[in-house]
Amino acid sequence: MNHAQVRALLDEKYRGYDQPGFIALDPISIPHQFSARADVEISGLFAAVLAWGRRPTIISKCRELLRRMDDAPHQFITQHHDDDLKRLLGFCHRTFCDTDLLYFVHWLRWYYGQHESLEDAFLHGTTQKQRLENFNTLFFSLEDAPQRTRKHVATPARGSACKRLNMYLRWMVRQDEYGVDFGLWTLLSPADLICPCDVHVERVARRLGLLQRKQVDWLAAEDLTAHLRTFDPQDPVKYDFALFGLGVEGEM
Repeated sequence: MNHAQVRALLDEKYRGYDQPGFIALDPISIPHQFSARADVEISGLFAAVLAWGRRPTIISKCRELLRRMDDAPHQFITQHHDDDLKRLLGFCHRTFCDTDLLYFVHWLRWYYGQHESLEDAFLHGTTQKQRLENFNTLFFSLEDAPQRTRKHVATPARGSACKRLNMYLRWMVRQDEYGVDFGLWTLLSPADLICPCDVHVERVARRLGLLQRKQVDWLAAEDLTAHLRTFDPQDPVKYDFALFGLGVEGEM
């Protein structure tokens, strides 16, 4: 396919997949349970971090986690007592277990004690690469940060494509006319976002000639996004819906 044909295909599939029916089967359904900004931010962060494996399992584990927080994540994070943390013990999804969870809760309580929104944590830097690297530094700035938890918060500094964080930022930043992404954060521009690269997106992007780099790393994510900006420079990651949908539905 030539450039115009690829764009036409992606535009068609974007309109087909970016619609409310997408929500129920995707981890984005977790933050959609909430209306308060902080609850959306916190539940969305956990949903993105736990987005590893089959989507039904991810959604189930996220719901379990939120039940342990009385389905009030911001209130739990900011007002819990030490005894309340006992209900988080034993939680585990893949390699994300209670040690990691307790540090996330600890950091979020520290952070929300100083800021009203998690958006502020992603604003430091002039490029998206710098912003994610600085977020990682901030997240692990507390003295008791477990070494094992570092693998659950990716950074371009280690070459990672940062799929989960890029997905989270898509959720929070994109002004979505169809109501899937939230558009809660306005100090970051959708034009600066980087496309999340999971196995479905990677496979379809390669078949469409949008990704040539063999290794799926930060440079590959930037390369794919650069191609998508030629289709829509103001909102390139909207095509994540199309690439992911084509892959997960087996259309390509």
